[in-house]
Amino acid sequence: MAKLDSKVPKGRLSEKWTNHKSNINLVSPANKRLIDVIVVGTGLAGASASATLAELGYNVKTFCFQDSPRRAHSIAAQGGINAAKNYQGDGDSTHRLFYDTIKGGDYRSRESNVYRLAEVSTNIIDQCVAQGVPFARDYGGLLDNRSFGGVLVSRTFYAKGQTGQQLLLGAYSAMNRQIGRGKIKMYNRHEMMDLVLVDGKARGIISRNLVSGAIERHSAHAVVIASGGYGNVFFLSTNAMGSNVSASWKIHKRGAHFANPCFTQIHPTCIPVSGEHQSKLTLMSESLRNDGRIWVPKNIEDVKAIRSGSLSPTAIAEEDRDYYLERRYPAFGNLVPRDVASRAAKERCDAGFGVNATGEAVYLDFADAITRYGKEQAHVKGLAGNDAVLVKKLGQEVVRAKYGNLFQMYEKIVDQDPYETPMMIYPAVHYTMGGVWVDYNLMTSIPGCYAIGEANFSDHGANRLGASALMQGLADGYFVLPYTIGDYLADDIRTGRITTDTPEFDAAEKEVKDRIAAFINNKGNRSVDYYHRKLGKIMWDKCGMSRNEKGLKEAIEDIKALRADFYKNVNVPGSAGEFNEQLAKAGRVADFLELGELFAKDALERTESCGGHFREESQTPEGEALRDDKNYTFVSAWEYQGEPEKAKLHKEILNYEEIEVKTRSYK
Repeated sequence: MAKLDSKVPKGRLSEKWTNHKSNINLVSPANKRLIDVIVVGTGLAGASASATLAELGYNVKTFCFQDSPRRAHSIAAQGGINAAKNYQGDGDSTHRLFYDTIKGGDYRSRESNVYRLAEVSTNIIDQCVAQGVPFARDYGGLLDNRSFGGVLVSRTFYAKGQTGQQLLLGAYSAMNRQIGRGKIKMYNRHEMMDLVLVDGKARGIISRNLVSGAIERHSAHAVVIASGGYGNVFFLSTNAMGSNVSASWKIHKRGAHFANPCFTQIHPTCIPVSGEHQSKLTLMSESLRNDGRIWVPKNIEDVKAIRSGSLSPTAIAEEDRDYYLERRYPAFGNLVPRDVASRAAKERCDAGFGVNATGEAVYLDFADAITRYGKEQAHVKGLAGNDAVLVKKLGQEVVRAKYGNLFQMYEKIVDQDPYETPMMIYPAVHYTMGGVWVDYNLMTSIPGCYAIGEANFSDHGANRLGASALMQGLADGYFVLPYTIGDYLADDIRTGRITTDTPEFDAAEKEVKDRIAAFINNKGNRSVDYYHRKLGKIMWDKCGMSRNEKGLKEAIEDIKALRADFYKNVNVPGSAGEFNEQLAKAGRVADFLELGELFAKDALERTESCGGHFREESQTPEGEALRDDKNYTFVSAWEYQGEPEKAKLHKEILNYEEIEVKTRSYK
């Protein structure tokens, strides 16, 4: 296996990307027509990459398991997208966005990649405006923005409804144009089953037609994985149920290193779990924290009364409320980063102050914001600012304009009006910062195989600041990969079409068919979902918001035992040659059962706390994450060796040239 080489260009941080673009190999427009590229996934990263590569002239084959490239997980992103535009003149800059991202990730990301991300962020906004994305505008017509968690500036651009949806529509419009031109060949309802290597290079994939069950061979000069994250290893997460790790895991088993699997993000503003019937948790946009205040009652008697239904939260006096984020983190208050906010909520609920029936919820209250906005509007309109009814009405109108779709969704799910009573929220598994290891060019440790967006190990570090996922996906797809992939493909202009009639494709297809047959012929007595739920409980209980040595060692053994039982007793009804959702699920859960063990192994190895990875043995007296910069300032890149327990650790040391590594403080 090749040694890890991040291929970070030399020179000043602010000049690396510009100089690198000036010195990489290019492919002429005429030669691009001779090159095929496979893109797996049609979220923001995959759609933007497919559209841009096709616009450049490459022949693109794009795969998604949905019925059309229109509803990837990116669609769930409500809050916004970051960019260092400094529209409000509050001191934002490329360097500030870069530093906030590094700090927000607890200094566990690659400096050069993060700076590049910040650098191209402004291009994303310009590109999307040109595509017609309807970003919100202020009264002067300029693009409006707001603050998200972990920063002191307003740099988050947003669209009415769901920002991710609007950005996807922009990318899909560009994509559909290329589909119409024949430059993108779209494979809907197809799932990547394996990666094919020829002479050590990625040269194609084996896919399954999810409708007919047909196993197909597809060749290309390069393969791009843009299949998202693995939050569903926990079963319950904010991800759609179809979201999975399979494409990333298949390339991992073919030689791509898997990095920092234990870095997952717990999102603080989700609708709490309501029962065993759920297959997905509902994300509430972090933008709500701009105006909502988070609290629990100070007195345990009030908590008990609320749980029993005998006391309304609106009846609790101001002095009897614990605005615990404002109390603990006065400088940032409700806008502390996600990992900090999530652990603080867990601490209050663990102490017995959770406000729903399960004891796992805190309040997100908009009463103050409604009053503040109402008085402002009364002043603007020359109306009586001391008329409480009028102020409330005017304030609700402002809040409705900003968050109306979220309030409506909350009321439909919970059957409570959030304009009149505080929302209940609780942390839930969301984004994954771990993923396939890539170098500066976004290439994995397999030549010709790239990973972009959430599928790679990320430019975020151990925690992601809100509104940065969309930024990374579009940065990779529109502005990074189209440059860097050309450097590799320049050597393939004389290669000609890659044939699928080779021993390598034969062998990969046989492995896929054998794997499918094993599931169909197993005839066990337990469903696929049974194992997924079991795995999810192990992961949440022992690898969730906090981890410890004992729990992680138990998790590893529990997952091993569960995986053995899965292969012995799983039942997959139906046949292989037809639409069979249970068969598709079985393959994905099989991958989760391996990833889960590597996740726990990685968390056990990293005996420090950082970002979303909180080891109970490593915390400050105040209960904050305690890093070990001397021993753990590195990326954990795991090489597959046949079983998760045999995975070999490679360390990419993180060197910081232009920033000082400090203890994070949001106080």
